[in-house]
Parts: sequence; C-alpha cells; structure tokens
Amino acid sequence: MAYNLLKGKRGIIFGALDENSIAWKVALKAHEEGATLVLTNAPIAMRMGEIKKLAEICNAEVIPADATSIEDLENLMTKSLEVLGGKIDFILHSIGMSPNVRKEKSYGDLNYEWFLKTLDISALSFHKMMQVAEKKDAMNEWGSIVALSYIAAQRTFPDYSDMAQAKAALESIARSYGYRFAKLKKVRVNTISQSPTLTTAGKGISGFDVFFDFADKMSPLGNATAEDCANYCVTLFSDLTRKVTMQNLMHDGGFSSTGITDEVIEVFTKNKSVS
Repeated sequence: MAYNLLKGKRGIIFGALDENSIAWKVALKAHEEGATLVLTNAPIAMRMGEIKKLAEICNAEVIPADATSIEDLENLMTKSLEVLGGKIDFILHSIGMSPNVRKEKSYGDLNYEWFLKTLDISALSFHKMMQVAEKKDAMNEWGSIVALSYIAAQRTFPDYSDMAQAKAALESIARSYGYRFAKLKKVRVNTISQSPTLTTAGKGISGFDVFFDFADKMSPLGNATAEDCANYCVTLFSDLTRKVTMQNLMHDGGFSSTGITDEVIEVFTKNKSVS
C-alpha cells in the first residue's frame, strides 16, 4: 500500500546493483510513494548489475558516477538537477566495499592500500557526496540524506574486518555533516544500522549464512529484510521525520538491545546434550 509520502519529491539513489540490493528496494519503494528519481552507481558496478531494468520500472534516469571521484559527483549533481527539474529532497548512500574482505585477507595481514580504498569507497564517499551537494546548493530545505551502516561500527565481528572502521567513520561523518547541513539548510543526515541482509554483497562474506541465522535468533522481531529497510528509508525521506538528524538508527529487529534469547539458549542446550 502506498501513502504518497514522497509525492513531488526528488531523490538520488546510490548503489542499486540488482534486485537483492537494499538500494534497489528503496528505489522501488520511493517510486511507489511518488518520488522522481535519479539512479547512480560506479560504471563497473553498472556493467555487473541490472540498474537499467530498475530505471525502466521507476521511470528514472541513470547517471554513472564513481562516488570516490569529486569530478564524477559534480557531474552527477549538475545533471541530476537538470533531469529532476529542481533541487534534491533526499539521497541514499548505499555504498560499501572492502578489497581486503573480498580477497579474504586476515585482519592481522591487511593490505593498507586496500584499507585506504575501503575507507574511501565506504565512508569518505559519503562526505564527498554531501560536500559536492552543499557547494552546488543541490539540496532543498528540510531534505534528508541517509547512509546504510552496520553494528560492526560499535561491536567486533571477526569477518567484517576493515569494513568495521569504515562504518565507524561513516557514522561519525553523518554526525558532523548532519550538524553542518542542519544549520545551513535544515537538511537532516542519518545512518541506518541494518540487520545482516541477504544482498549480493552480504552473501559474499565468509560465514555470512551462519551469522545471518544467529542474528535472526538473537532478534526478538527477527532480522529486518531489505524491504523493511526500504520502508524505513522512506519514512526518513518523508516530512514525518523532520526533526530526526545526526542519528545512527538501529533497524535490526531488536538485535542491538538483546543479551540472549530463548532460541539461542535452545541451540546451545541441544549442542551440549549432543556432546
């Protein structure tokens, strides 16, 4: 059911790869709620993904951009203002990648050049995106900017490696730029700390399926799906959340506030009985 929460609003969605990605679901939901969209991703990701299919469904323009490149971001903002016919009301930053994780490098044997790439792609791109938007005066007053984070910014998850530092930086940037943008344009900036989600990227992490099941058992409401996250993003883009800013918002079925659950106790009890 649509509520026209984004009727007349214009937005940019970064990071839609395929129908499993959260950004893809957000684009669909934003379109359903009445928004006009520009979709963007790095050229290499666009070749790997199916973004043109999404563009057809959402009647959206696709503008390639490497989010680590100021030049690409400037071009993206300029063209988006032209295509959308006015200033931007919301942006989703759904970008994250670690060469060290992809290459299965141990945390005690990181390639530091790759580490810097992790930070640039997954965190600094968020600052660059907002800095360009500010300099281009691209945002409408009371606009909303959201980035997707993960609880590894606060807690240790062994296989998450240097992405944990990237997410911590991402959340810090949201607070610092959130203050600045609120003062300048009443724009709010938030991060969503999402449950482990069965995206193409998530499924590529070693041991992800085991952790996904564990998180689901540790969450009183169960893991939040990509569709759930899309719904939450839409509320943050809408005028219903005008005074929510500089927050890291936990969207994880209660995982972050739960010590242990009956389901987890049951698993350990069974394992103890077997041994």
